[in-house]
Amino acid sequence: MPRSIFLVKSEPSVYAFEQLAREKRTMWDGVRNFEARNTMRAMKKGDTCLFYHSNEGKEIVGIAKVVREAYQDPTTEEDWSVVDLAPVKRLKVAVPLETIKDHPLLSKMEMIRRNRLSITRVTEAELAVVLELGNTKL
Repeated sequence: MPRSIFLVKSEPSVYAFEQLAREKRTMWDGVRNFEARNTMRAMKKGDTCLFYHSNEGKEIVGIAKVVREAYQDPTTEEDWSVVDLAPVKRLKVAVPLETIKDHPLLSKMEMIRRNRLSITRVTEAELAVVLELGNTKL
């Protein structure tokens, strides 16, 4: 199992999981919330990330991994960070927000409790349930 697990959110019209799969790697930028930035700074190379499509779709669609730890966001001189992510695999079955909210364990996920954050932590138990619901093995 991975050392740490996170969930990253992106609107599919801005950056979809399919784009990450095509590009093979991306700089995860645009985080402008201090708590999410600090969570990003805790990410280590090899950590697992669930990829959530926000606003449109509203579902966990894939798995990515951290391939470069936090560094200065080159799009700004302010104190913001980015990490690099690479795709691992698409879930065989996307896990919709309604399913997450209705599930006894997933309804307590940080992404539900702190829904304004674009990066949140995920527990191993939550990851296991998402993988089971997504009919996917890591």
